[in-house]
Amino acid sequence: MKKDDRFVVITGMSGAGKTKAIQTFEDLGYFCVDNLPTALLHKFIDLLQTSTEINKVAVVIDLRSPGTNQEFVNSLRSLARNQHEQENVIFLDAATNVLVSRYEESRRNHPLARNGRIVDGIEKERSEMAAVKADANLVIDTTDLTSNQLREKIIASFEQHGFDPFHVELMSFGFKYGLPLDADMLFDVRFLSNPYYLPELRNQTGRDAPVYQYVMNQPTAEGFFTRLAALLDFQLPQIKNSSKASETIAIGCTGGQHRSVAMTERLAQNLQQAGYTVNVTHRDIDRHEGIGK
Repeated sequence: MKKDDRFVVITGMSGAGKTKAIQTFEDLGYFCVDNLPTALLHKFIDLLQTSTEINKVAVVIDLRSPGTNQEFVNSLRSLARNQHEQENVIFLDAATNVLVSRYEESRRNHPLARNGRIVDGIEKERSEMAAVKADANLVIDTTDLTSNQLREKIIASFEQHGFDPFHVELMSFGFKYGLPLDADMLFDVRFLSNPYYLPELRNQTGRDAPVYQYVMNQPTAEGFFTRLAALLDFQLPQIKNSSKASETIAIGCTGGQHRSVAMTERLAQNLQQAGYTVNVTHRDIDRHEGIGK
């Protein structure tokens, strides 16, 4: 693999958190593959050599993969022993009683004991995976970890320079064109005076300085923004701590051209100054027919 590439193999005990782990890597911007057949592991790595677009990859490989268990063990031990900075084998483990409890809660069969006792499958898997665990670059015991704590541990181990996968999606929209389906929070600014009714502002948007100033210079706009900023100052850290990857905030006016755009632009600047990664979408800014009516 190339110098700046990262290749992570996630393996370990069934029920120890591999699904949460691969979801976390996906949030970190990794190209992710679940249940990659063992026979394809090294071919997959070779294929990545030719890719100019993919440089961070995470795959889940475990005893579900086609092939013999010995082939699986040999492949992962070989990868871990290379000790390349770019290649890492993560082994997720947990105490047997915890794994049994997790399987009983999910009401699923253990993959190595589909017609037998869960504990027998766990012990068989633990025995066959012992060599992989011994050679793994990183072992994470999830016995006493919540899903959120596992996520935080992975982020701390595999991302540097203060990278934060959490981001805020801001969207302005027009109520007359329907509510955005993906909004987590929705705010209505139709109570503000509408620049549409000023001929000199009608064909401009909230991105233009005259419209922005007209909207934001209203005392009610300042009062709204102050309260909204205070709400998000409290709420966004709580949302982030719940391990959500993003939060979508939608602000609407009648047509989505003036008031909502101006308020969204100001909020974006405020959140960026607070250290959040913010993506801005003005859904209806180009729909000019009948704005404000």
